[in-house]
Amino acid sequence: LLLMPRRPHAPSSLASVETLCAADRIRVRAAAVVGAAGLTLSQFNTLRILRGAGEPLPIMEIRRRLIERTPGITRLIDGLERMKLVTRCPCDTDRRATMCAITDAGLARLGQLDGPMDDSDAQSMADLSKADVPPLTALLRQIR
Repeated sequence: LLLMPRRPHAPSSLASVETLCAADRIRVRAAAVVGAAGLTLSQFNTLRILRGAGEPLPIMEIRRRLIERTPGITRLIDGLERMKLVTRCPCDTDRRATMCAITDAGLARLGQLDGPMDDSDAQSMADLSKADVPPLTALLRQIR
């Protein structure tokens, strides 16, 4: 058996792998929380985008703001609309654009998830000190 010598990893490669592993751990935990409420992470993120906007948004703007880009934004909105969590409306200034707004039911579903998601986020960062979180956030924002 011929053993190949180990190739040293570049610091950037190690950082990338650690970031991906951490993101996966956070994603799995968050998906369990929103999944219990009958949503996917993309659906949850869409509802949060709309709640944060405080007004209807063009569907393509929602797609741009999603954490994980999805080519199936129409299907995503269709599913939320079937659940009566969002509604579509025409754009007043551009007939080609379709706007999307969160419904009262969507706001209520998000309200039910706020506490559990805060707990999930706290668990995801539990191994860090409170002082570590802001610099980590700033570093990750630079990568984005």
